[in-house]
Amino acid sequence: MVTYRLPMDDVFDALAHPIRRDLLDALREKDGQTLGELERRHAVTRFAVMKHLRLLEEAGLVTSLKTGREKRHYLNPAPIQRIVDRWVSRYAAPFVRTMVDLAETFERGAAMSRPGPKHVWEIFVRAAPEEIWTVLTDDARTPLWQHFDMTSKTDWRPGGAITFFVGDRPMIVGEILELEPPRRLVHSFSARWAPDVAADAPSRVTWELLPIGATATKLVLTHDDFEGETATSRAVGGGWPEALSRLKTLVETGEPFLMPPQHG
Repeated sequence: MVTYRLPMDDVFDALAHPIRRDLLDALREKDGQTLGELERRHAVTRFAVMKHLRLLEEAGLVTSLKTGREKRHYLNPAPIQRIVDRWVSRYAAPFVRTMVDLAETFERGAAMSRPGPKHVWEIFVRAAPEEIWTVLTDDARTPLWQHFDMTSKTDWRPGGAITFFVGDRPMIVGEILELEPPRRLVHSFSARWAPDVAADAPSRVTWELLPIGATATKLVLTHDDFEGETATSRAVGGGWPEALSRLKTLVETGEPFLMPPQHG
């Protein structure tokens, strides 16, 4: 007896493994990721992730495009949509979508009912986003605008480390999560300056540079993703306004605004 495999069989086989489903989730969140970005999500070898991606490509769920030395991966949801079309009629689809939405809402209920704080600061800078970005991403100029004149060392790529120091002591450590020159920078934030903040889970810092005409920018800094009212969420309210003010002065005038020592 001959067994025939249909294209849909490959799709079901590809979806059967939790790592492959997570890779699809990752590409749904951010399309066009490299192997290096995707492999950081799992405690398996690079070759294992490559094998999972190959199976997803063979099933038509992922496509890839080589740009230079990098190979970027993109989600192709069409095979999954064909499964939906086969077993979910156009009349049932709205009801199915509603039930799925309700289930996801209940699953997220605990987190949604206890959101952590969200700090947002906005300033207007008389400079184009490119000028601000140049200063913001130049480690040599970090002490000219950062709180406590902190220095920094950064691996400027998604997944790269970012660390702020006072002297030789790391005060803030994190990872570059998004890097979209010259408009958006997102990095994690783990404070190390005291035992109470060091016990907190990492939070998130987002820089957005929104152009206003050709010579001005609205800079929005958001610090969020705290696990409730943490020591870190309470501590950062003083440092960021100073840093933003100093950054604005540096970009607009070319001169650093050196803060005098402050005593409580």
